[in-house]
Amino acid sequence: MSTVTEIAQNAINAALDETNKKSLSEDALARALIAEAIAIYRKTRSANDIANELEFIAENIGDDEEYTFMRP
Repeated sequence: MSTVTEIAQNAINAALDETNKKSLSEDALARALIAEAIAIYRKTRSANDIANELEFIAENIGDDEEYTFMRP
């Protein structure tokens, strides 16, 4: 059984493969993925909540550890 993380990693790897085969920008792919992730969040979360989530990620961007807890 796949975890959500494994499903996401498989989707990212497939997108990266296709991006590289077509000589497209990985940076542009990353921006598109962020936009799609925000679109998913908007289905159930407020703009303020999404901003807080993104701020938390940005503040911890240099950390190499995974966070296994849920933020309040």
